[in-house]
Amino acid sequence: MATANRFAKLVGIGSYVPDRIMTNDDISKIVDTSDEWIVERTGIRERHIAADSQATSDLCVVAAQRALENAKLRPEDIDLILTGTVTPDMLFPSTSVLVQSKLGVRDIPCFDYNSACSGTQYGIEIAHSLLTGSDRYENILVVCGDKMSSVIDWQDRSTCVLLGDGAGALVLSATENERENFIIDMLLGSNGMLWNLLTLPAGGSLEPATEETVKARKHFLRMSGRDVFREAVKVMESCSLEILRRNGMSLDDVDFIVPHQANLRIIRALQERLGVGDEKVCVTVDRYGNTSGSSCILAMDSLVKSGKIVRGSKILSVAFGAGLTWGTSLLRF
Repeated sequence: MATANRFAKLVGIGSYVPDRIMTNDDISKIVDTSDEWIVERTGIRERHIAADSQATSDLCVVAAQRALENAKLRPEDIDLILTGTVTPDMLFPSTSVLVQSKLGVRDIPCFDYNSACSGTQYGIEIAHSLLTGSDRYENILVVCGDKMSSVIDWQDRSTCVLLGDGAGALVLSATENERENFIIDMLLGSNGMLWNLLTLPAGGSLEPATEETVKARKHFLRMSGRDVFREAVKVMESCSLEILRRNGMSLDDVDFIVPHQANLRIIRALQERLGVGDEKVCVTVDRYGNTSGSSCILAMDSLVKSGKIVRGSKILSVAFGAGLTWGTSLLRF
């Protein structure tokens, strides 16, 4: 049932990256590249790679446990689990129910969603709508995680240097206190006409796995890098300015910008277009690479742990991903 005067507050945040660190020098032993080449073109110096025995759900569970601990809640306090991923453990059942099982929670709804690198923004929007639109849910776990190393083509130096594994989680709870409201505004979108710029071609119903698809390396990520770069900068600039405009705010009203951590050149290009200094832009891509939908949560968690975000801090977070999807959020911690 719809209910008035309900808001969504952030009560917990957590993140996780695997122990194994792969440096640029490590990658240079696999493909023809170098630390200098990678840093110059991407800003990435290292990334974390999951063990063979770790699945996406394993990464998500650790991030979820940390978020629940931060929220001072138990797994059984959660009413719904949302999992954003492009590397599910398997096609079905959903990774979300596997997270549920590993957390030891019973009899609550769980589902996956796939908005690629826009996963943080899409997850916040879904949770916000469910918490404020009815009284059915009190505490929602949003977890984004990917084992991107499982879909990397280690023969393609243009993409294999970009990606890392990781997960991030948020716990959002219903509140009637507007001063606790986490979400000032959300703006989401996609352009399906550009779906072919970033894909994993085979393994679905269009091209089921065959000997031929494996030989053609169609089960690995493919990207049109220049086109993605151009579209990413353009759409992240426009939706960032639009969400500020419609809320009567300017960049001066924002304490930190948390962009999707895909490539430092994309971040700096966006920063230049927006006209903001380095001190206002959160960068973690140098340490983690592109962790897909979890990257914005990883970045926000780093700000929380460093003490840079305090109660009342305003965050503009913006992302783009395969689809092409995009999302921007104005948040108040």
